[in-house]
Amino acid sequence: MKKELKQQIIADLTSQLQASPNFYIANIEGLNAEATAKLRRECFKKEIKLVVVKNTLFAKALEQSGLEDASQLESVLKGSSAIMFAEAPNAPAKLIKQFSAGDGKGKPELKAALVQECAYVGANQLEVLCNIKSKNELIADIVSLLQSPAKSVISALTSQGGGKIAGLVKTLEERQ
Repeated sequence: MKKELKQQIIADLTSQLQASPNFYIANIEGLNAEATAKLRRECFKKEIKLVVVKNTLFAKALEQSGLEDASQLESVLKGSSAIMFAEAPNAPAKLIKQFSAGDGKGKPELKAALVQECAYVGANQLEVLCNIKSKNELIADIVSLLQSPAKSVISALTSQGGGKIAGLVKTLEERQ
């Protein structure tokens, strides 16, 4: 491979790392062509960009990206590596878990991930990564928690159980 081509690949990877800082490094070694094609289709459906790259080129891109904790991931760059970029922080983890449990024969296998500026190293981190919530899921949880007390008050005010609050509301309505 020519030096110019290598530098172009490193530049492309660096810009991809800066554009979507959530990425997973997976081992897809041993997958046949059919399983690899199926994995790529699943990635496309779930808006995950799957890139197979040389470890040395990806290590250089990590260095140039300036991401914190990226240096911890260089130790796993051995053997065949596929990089999965995604906006949703847990989408690749769920895909890896689903695919490896199916007919993937344990592949792809998680090597490491950099998600929400935190490094996760090892296949044992897969369950933790599956449980990470996206920004929209966290906002929905917060809104739900904020609405819960308001719903209780409204329910108590509008209930016709003959309670004190319902009686006060009814009295106030009659005065108007």
